[in-house]
Amino acid sequence: MAWALVSPSLNLSLPHTTKTNFNRTQWFTTKTSIAATTTTKTTRTTSIRANAADQKQPKDKDEDTTSGFSPFAFVTDNPSSREAIQLPESPAEDGNVGEMLYRIEDKGKEYGSYIKSGEFIWFVRETGSAESQRGTIVFLHGAPTQSYSYRVVMSEMSDYGFHCFAPDWIGFGFSDKPQPGYGFDYTEKEFHEEFDKLLDVLGVKSPFFLVVQGFLVGSFGLTWALKNPSKILKLAILNSPLTVSSPIPGLFQKLRIPLYGEFTCQNAIMAERFIEAGSPYVLKLEKADVYRLPYLSSGGPGFALLEAARKVNFRDILSQIAEGFASGRWDKPILLVWGISDKYLPQSIAEEFQEGNPTAIKLKLIEGAGHMPQEDWPEKVIEALRVYF
Repeated sequence: MAWALVSPSLNLSLPHTTKTNFNRTQWFTTKTSIAATTTTKTTRTTSIRANAADQKQPKDKDEDTTSGFSPFAFVTDNPSSREAIQLPESPAEDGNVGEMLYRIEDKGKEYGSYIKSGEFIWFVRETGSAESQRGTIVFLHGAPTQSYSYRVVMSEMSDYGFHCFAPDWIGFGFSDKPQPGYGFDYTEKEFHEEFDKLLDVLGVKSPFFLVVQGFLVGSFGLTWALKNPSKILKLAILNSPLTVSSPIPGLFQKLRIPLYGEFTCQNAIMAERFIEAGSPYVLKLEKADVYRLPYLSSGGPGFALLEAARKVNFRDILSQIAEGFASGRWDKPILLVWGISDKYLPQSIAEEFQEGNPTAIKLKLIEGAGHMPQEDWPEKVIEALRVYF
């Protein structure tokens, strides 16, 4: 059972194969099914809200939340390690990787479709329509997660009159995961270039609202905004590293260690553990399944994360963000929506960032939410964004 969870099948040599003749009409989830989904949004949104509420199960108070480094710390010292490996009611269903994949392979694709952009296929969630009265919101996730975290927020925001998109970054979630050296090397510049192409394919008109959360590719979303201020109407930032004093989680440090990084990146429960380690809550099984699925189904997402983590210069990126959004350099409105129970980034990071540009930056603290407030307390995030946008 343990190997089914931590040792997904690997293919270390498959080059990226370019798909041709693909356009927006060729969706994994057809427009017909999306239309049917829209007609039942009220029922499903109620269900999603109930699931979100069910998720809020506090960890035991006596659990150790310290995270000292050791070679095997990632599988032993996580504050929620007892809960992170969650099993179905009938464990025999997950007797091996194949059986687990069969159980969960169709989960987590709410509002989503596959879209060809440039040489790659992106998985993009979409709610609302181009005729929405209040404008377009683009939601960008961080590593090592996916756009699934925004499913509740974007569903509700479309009900308030917004057209919403939430893509899985290349290398993450259900989007393409090209092998480095085959058209994509996971650099900041390449992420920016491919994101520009995607916006064109989606027909996103500028200026639009941008929401960003998380580490690594989340940071690339912020540096993209710095390079394209004319395309941004308003910016909302959920818990993200914003100053040079922002701590870097142990996961990204371990990925940069030769050989050990290769081992770490193939942990199939890496994403769910990362989420739980930064939150006061334990993910329900149906949510953990979705975050686990890409890492369980192939070695591609892990190696994409490994490559991106090794290419990035964290200190340089954080310097760009802190200086670029400071007074005198950025004058567009920014809302910081901050889960104060974040185990990775303390509230002081948000306050330090706000002090750099108090005129443009407004801080909204979310009690009871951790590193991913959109997953922990989507209702509070929705209310903050609704008022702000």
